[in-house]
Amino acid sequence: MGPLVGAIDEGTSSARFILFEAGTTNVVASHQQELSQIYPQEGWVEQDPMEILRVVRTCIENAIDKLIASGGSVNDIVAVGVTNQRESTIVWDKTTGEPLYNSIVWLDVRTSSTVDQLLDEVPNKSRNKNYLKPLCGLPLSPYFSAVKLRWLQDNISKVKKAMVAGNCLFGTVDSWLIWNLTGGVNGGIHITDVSNASRTMLMNIETLKWDPVLINFFGIPSSVLPTIKSSSEVYGNIDEGSLRGVPVSGCLGDQQSALVGQQCLNRGQAKATYGTGCFLLYNTGNIRVHSTKGLVTTVAYKLGPKSPAVYALEGSVAIAGAALNWLRDNLSVLSSFGEAQEISEKAAKMRDGEVYFVPAFSGLYAPYWQQEARGVIVGISEDTEACHIVRATLEAVCFQVRDILEAMNKDYGSNLTSLQVDGGMTASSLLMQLQADLAGVTVLKPTMAESTALGAAMVAGAAVGHWNLSGPPLDIPAIRWSPKFTEDERDVAYSKWKMAVERSMGWVV
Repeated sequence: MGPLVGAIDEGTSSARFILFEAGTTNVVASHQQELSQIYPQEGWVEQDPMEILRVVRTCIENAIDKLIASGGSVNDIVAVGVTNQRESTIVWDKTTGEPLYNSIVWLDVRTSSTVDQLLDEVPNKSRNKNYLKPLCGLPLSPYFSAVKLRWLQDNISKVKKAMVAGNCLFGTVDSWLIWNLTGGVNGGIHITDVSNASRTMLMNIETLKWDPVLINFFGIPSSVLPTIKSSSEVYGNIDEGSLRGVPVSGCLGDQQSALVGQQCLNRGQAKATYGTGCFLLYNTGNIRVHSTKGLVTTVAYKLGPKSPAVYALEGSVAIAGAALNWLRDNLSVLSSFGEAQEISEKAAKMRDGEVYFVPAFSGLYAPYWQQEARGVIVGISEDTEACHIVRATLEAVCFQVRDILEAMNKDYGSNLTSLQVDGGMTASSLLMQLQADLAGVTVLKPTMAESTALGAAMVAGAAVGHWNLSGPPLDIPAIRWSPKFTEDERDVAYSKWKMAVERSMGWVV
């Protein structure tokens, strides 16, 4: 079956390990397991780093058992790549390997007060959220890792003591996994790649190095930071389990990995991933486009130590699939998040009535960056039923994507005509048709669903000479949805969405 390339795909709600035939989309074996989340207070979202590690190890071993059962051999595995939920922040003791606190998940909003405190430190008392954007490409927001790390330093005495003693290590989930898999306290490699580092607010977006001005602004000791590497090179070898001796040679944040897996490797191509949140990346090549419309500049990937970085404009939606979870768990409107058919049937039953839902549970991300916003449902009448709420939830995802596409078109100066999509929510054909209708773009979904894991496998395989990224693209058939709405229908609906967004603003003081 060889050679094979493995991909560790660690997301917010689950982790999986997938083995691909090198240079192809053929999946030889895989295993997936859910991850639990912890909600200590309203707006706080945590995960247990040890559970993350345990689940990843379980996925690896179970996938390899399946490989062997089907006649394959672990000796066929030539490389492993890692892709991960971004911005989620972990700190641990380098002498014991124990986490010093739970992972603070990317959508956690406890750091709103930390952002306010940091805004007070902006020169000239301007409280400009974009003060650091020329250096790191990002606005000051609870979303990014440096703000979470500053909160841990300020509020968790165990973390502060470990920092002072020089025993604290910080990382996003990729760093935590790679450090543990390559030996942990016995010589584990403390690294991250440029795509993940670009989400911390601590890396200079031009030099691709930790920036002393940014480090000083956040008051973070540089001793806690991992070494920044490219996205495709051999970092070290796995030092445990069935994969012992196999090189870890690829690393990408999950959204950048989906961009690679969707083969958006040329300037002007874009993809959207519909998961817990929704994330759009627009490849801008070797050019850093500084957004004036509420988007962020991020590193898409760097294919080797000597290769130039490729950049992207990114827009992030905090709540996408999470809104369907809310309908299921809090309102009991849906029996199962995974039943795309049920979602579509309920939404398609909607009779006349215009209901708009802004799911700003933890504020609004791009292009608004309003942490004070909260969710609203407007347009309710005595005829409103559950199916109206379900459809409004699906439309809310589509409207938020249109918000970002409009900003991208203005920043980049050209209109996208097609959008590559992936992620769990794309199982709903109704959602994809609504997206085409409400955004006025052709939506293309590859029939190979594992775009994020594929991206990690591609960069890992390329680093060891088993994947040619400069050759012709992989032939992946796609399902297509074309717009059916007229431009007037689309614009009227969008104008009402914007009215609903206005009503969500300023709820938290």
